[in-house]
Amino acid sequence: MTVSRVHLTPHMHWDREWYFTTEASRILLVNNMAEILDRLENDADYPFYVMDGQTAILEDYFAVCPENRPRVKALARAGKLIIGPWYTQTDTMVVSGESILRNLLYGMRDCREFGEPMKIGYLPDSFSMSSQLPHIFNGFGLQHAMFWRGCSERHGTDKTEFRWQSNDGSEVTVQVLPLGYAIGKYLPENEEALRERLDKYLPVLEAASLTGDILLPNGHDQMPLQQNIFTIMEMLRRIYPQRSFQLSRFEEIFERIDAIKPQLALLRGEFNDGKYMRVHRTISSTRMDIKQANAAIENKIVNVLEPLCSIAWRLGFDYHHGLIEKMWKEIMKNHAHDSIGCCCSDKVHQEIMSRFILADDMAENLIQFTMRKIIDNLQPDGHIADRLALFNFSLHPRQETVNTTVRIRASSFSLTDGQGSTVPYFIREAREIDPGLVDRQIVHYGNYEPFMEYDIQLCATLPAMGYVTLNVTPHQPGILQPAPQGEEVLENDYYRVTVNPNGTLDILDKQTSHRYQQVLELENGSDDGDEYDYSPARDEWVLTSGSLTAEVSYQHQPWQSTATISLTMPLPGTLADRATRTLSREMPVTINVTLAKNSRRIEIELALENRAEDHR
Repeated sequence: MTVSRVHLTPHMHWDREWYFTTEASRILLVNNMAEILDRLENDADYPFYVMDGQTAILEDYFAVCPENRPRVKALARAGKLIIGPWYTQTDTMVVSGESILRNLLYGMRDCREFGEPMKIGYLPDSFSMSSQLPHIFNGFGLQHAMFWRGCSERHGTDKTEFRWQSNDGSEVTVQVLPLGYAIGKYLPENEEALRERLDKYLPVLEAASLTGDILLPNGHDQMPLQQNIFTIMEMLRRIYPQRSFQLSRFEEIFERIDAIKPQLALLRGEFNDGKYMRVHRTISSTRMDIKQANAAIENKIVNVLEPLCSIAWRLGFDYHHGLIEKMWKEIMKNHAHDSIGCCCSDKVHQEIMSRFILADDMAENLIQFTMRKIIDNLQPDGHIADRLALFNFSLHPRQETVNTTVRIRASSFSLTDGQGSTVPYFIREAREIDPGLVDRQIVHYGNYEPFMEYDIQLCATLPAMGYVTLNVTPHQPGILQPAPQGEEVLENDYYRVTVNPNGTLDILDKQTSHRYQQVLELENGSDDGDEYDYSPARDEWVLTSGSLTAEVSYQHQPWQSTATISLTMPLPGTLADRATRTLSREMPVTINVTLAKNSRRIEIELALENRAEDHR
């Protein structure tokens, strides 16, 4: 009687970067691909190889071996080289849902040059699974998912096969890799060593399987193809005669699972349980500079650039898909689990930040280019007038306090709307600009008249997914709003915000009459963890800013007010100082709290100078 069917799947898990750089892994990739292509082309008995579910590997490879593109295409179309569906092995908890969606979009599209992508939501090493993945998977026609980290019986089943449903009712069939994606790596030819490993693994896998089909993934991080796999399989059949052993695709496993679908438990929610495997939950806050850079560029592309390009497309301009794809791919290279998790070497972190800088530069320049195209289109007669364009990419009209900059070769100017009505504004700051910094040709021909740069504030009503333009008329006095005199409080129709002596806030919500007290008290504790996980020190000592005295200043402007809070927080400089309760360092903190006239947002900007070690 067969106890179980054991399926070996040749694969490699490919971290593009980690404690090694992308270029270090590329060298290994060239070597591994040579072996993989040769074996698949020349050994009819070796049926297939799984390329870790990500097409960025192929981009890295073709950048240095373009001559092998036809070989890869032939093997992919023959079903021997299994590629996709992702562009990179994405994190699913730190990056945005739109980033996950684009990762699949570009990955599956890239696959089709070569053949069909693997139709499995395959994430063997990502640190936890977002609850919305079934929704995203179904949108791309994926009905199956396979992952390792984050699952235990505490979710509702102790079996490795189940149905997983997202909030909208989308559903996928799941095969969990309970012992990871590398339990079949480097299977030894030594019988004693082979028994020692599998005598531990096989009973665990069989106890958790409903179908009796268990996976033994034959691969690991950057692992070359195992050349003697058929010798190993013959030994396995001899050692374990009550079990069958075969090379199988992941799809064959799901055929077995789908056959018993009514028996599967139905689970909902995210998978971030660390009972059996490390999920590194505190990785969300490591290397905050990189996390902030990621959030900023995601927001710029999704909420600024692409809506702007959509407006431009409606006006008859090209939608620059190629440029936008390049931006997305730059940041998606950073979305691999180790990369965005920031558990990499310092050198790799520099590479990651460089990609964000590149993507941001591309996005910012395309934003400026597209806005100019739209505004220039408003002047079909060729008459060049100075205009100030205000865009709103929300689906709702907004009345906003706008802070922007006008650069003009004049000591005064007025603003008028499309109906010719004068628009009042407030000058926050003015400065003279060397004309050579604007256009060196101006200076070349001897025109040294300076430009003026005005930081201005105004209040504008903006249409949904649209824009308004204001005419800027130089050398004409405008309606200048004076700086108002205000009390030491921030207040509009929605909130009254006062600053306490210790720098915390008391906030009165005028709509509900609820008062929030001691908001923004800072708390400091130790961090004795590693680059993956936060861990408090054994000798923890938690400090707060509640006992400190802050300096507070106010700046009232016509359509917004800001309170600047400055304080210095004494801290232990090291874990040893914390253990002895020694305050050896000081951390300066500056907080700007801004409340605009018509806004329901209280905007907070906090900057600190970190002078201590191993703390948070």
